[in-house]
Amino acid sequence: MTDDIKSDEHKPAAEAATPAQQSALPQEELSRMTDDIVAALKTVYDPEIPADIYELGLIYKVDIKDDRTVDVDMTLTTPNCPAAAELPQMVENAVSSVQGVGPVNVQIVWDPPWDPSRMSDEARLVLNMW
Repeated sequence: MTDDIKSDEHKPAAEAATPAQQSALPQEELSRMTDDIVAALKTVYDPEIPADIYELGLIYKVDIKDDRTVDVDMTLTTPNCPAAAELPQMVENAVSSVQGVGPVNVQIVWDPPWDPSRMSDEARLVLNMW
């Protein structure tokens, strides 16, 4: 079984991070890992935007598998993003730093396309986008 942290296309990532299915991992451990992964993702910033990628809504899915492998689906603000080469590696490094996490696989996805409605209120405040 897996634990998903999903970013609903109508909710900012910060409001949509919810565990999905049952896991073979103990619930306490799964909850700790989930919280720690979200905290780690909040340390990753797009070099051109003063908001973290989680609050920007760039993280679409985090799947914690029973063997502790973590799959991350993320997007970029635009296919021409200058940080496209470095952001996935930054996400992989951040998630890999979480205690108990096994291998981390980061995949860039384009569906659904990112738009500003995916940002949390925190990101809107930082970017003055009200």
